[in-house]
Amino acid sequence: MSPTTGAGHPEADPSVQLASLGYTSEFKRDMGPWANFSLGFTYLSPVVAIYTMFAFGLATAGPPMIWSLVIAGVGQLLVALVFSEIVAQFPVAGGVYPWARRLWGRRYAWLTGWVYMVALFVTIAGVVSGAGPYIASLFGFEASVNTVILCSLGILAVATVINHLGTKVLAQAAVIGFAAELVGALVVGGWLLATERHHDLGILFDDFGAGSGTNYLWAFAAAALIGVYNYYGFEACGDVAEEVRDPGRMIPKAMRRTIYVGGAAATFVAVALALSVADVPAVISGENPDPVSGVLDEAFGTAGAKGVLAIVLLSFLSCTISLQAAAGRLAYSYGRDDMIVGSSLLRRFSQRRHVPPYAVLLAGLVPAAVVLGSKFSEDALTKIVSFASLGIYLGFQMVVFAALRARLKGWQPAGAYRLGKWGLPVNIAALVYGVTGIVTMAWPRTPEAPWYDNYIVLLSGVVVVALGLLYMAVHPAYGRSDAPYDDAIPAPPPDVPERRAGEPSGV
Repeated sequence: MSPTTGAGHPEADPSVQLASLGYTSEFKRDMGPWANFSLGFTYLSPVVAIYTMFAFGLATAGPPMIWSLVIAGVGQLLVALVFSEIVAQFPVAGGVYPWARRLWGRRYAWLTGWVYMVALFVTIAGVVSGAGPYIASLFGFEASVNTVILCSLGILAVATVINHLGTKVLAQAAVIGFAAELVGALVVGGWLLATERHHDLGILFDDFGAGSGTNYLWAFAAAALIGVYNYYGFEACGDVAEEVRDPGRMIPKAMRRTIYVGGAAATFVAVALALSVADVPAVISGENPDPVSGVLDEAFGTAGAKGVLAIVLLSFLSCTISLQAAAGRLAYSYGRDDMIVGSSLLRRFSQRRHVPPYAVLLAGLVPAAVVLGSKFSEDALTKIVSFASLGIYLGFQMVVFAALRARLKGWQPAGAYRLGKWGLPVNIAALVYGVTGIVTMAWPRTPEAPWYDNYIVLLSGVVVVALGLLYMAVHPAYGRSDAPYDDAIPAPPPDVPERRAGEPSGV
């Protein structure tokens, strides 16, 4: 099958297009354009990202940390544009794994999907762990390690049940979560600016002494985790490609909307919170470790703050649901292609619910294990978020790199969405941004800490990749898979033998 025929035809029927790619889907196309966008938005979840990382970012680099949201937003938009071209041509469930499979091959795709899957599981654990303290505040009990873990497991269980109910319920949950989160962001941010503002916009350029004793750039780079953590989720729009009507057109639009709307909402909430923190130096010094709860209590009173916290918790739940949906589709795509141990279970499909139940269950059990393991780390949330962000970025950039390689070898995107002459420069810029982000996240910044803590992000990335390579060597399931792969790059004409590496071209 040539990727420039059935798979790439802009007017192709989704079922026909999928069949031309070698698959017959068991999913139901119950997800419209707004539900698809809402899934990406609630996965990105500006409320979750800001409320989870705001205290860390403000304490590390002061109010200027907000500019990392702008930088990360532009960089991830470039990545989203590259993904848009890929998913328009290959609208297959699972996201980065099937995309890398068509752009490069089975082994590369296996490792790409492995890194991304582990990062997704850890991200789910990070989101539900971040919700724990807010549950404690809402119901008035101490946010101890054990209570946070129990609350996290509770949210995880609810999300897993919802994900088992099918695409239509998932779509409805995504739309409800989007509406609640956007209204919450606008109402909370607007009320804070109207009633609780203690500073003007000038503080966005004032570090208040954060990072003193070192080059401020290092402090800003560390605090940029808030921007990095905020801007993924748009890829979830493509993870459910087989459940979307007209995916070649709808998914690229949903990806871009996720970046635009999610980025604007996140920046608005972060600015409103920063202007409402009365004593920024107290946050930087560590005297006020929870500025968000203090600001909400002051602005809304005890009863009002609990209402806001309820909206925040709904955002955490909807984010978890969307993350699990993405992870479940990725695990299912591995199973369908017979690429991993347990494939016979992961590819099983509920004909009543039209979901892969065991793949969804896996996306609940593994994050639960990570949450339980966090009991043994004092700063577990920061470590979880750090690795999750690194793993997501690494998985993204493996796809971006595969797309660049494919372009240089002759791939011409043939889906309903194409960048045309801008494809190559956007691809290069996306790769440069992503590699810079990976280096920023992995760079050791705590020389006073034990070496394994100082290099925890880099080490975790190396361990995950090494385990993936070890698995591939011991259990080469990818070699048994006969699903299509490496078909984005045009094959040479049958009457022209492919030139060997190093062989003269004859020109």
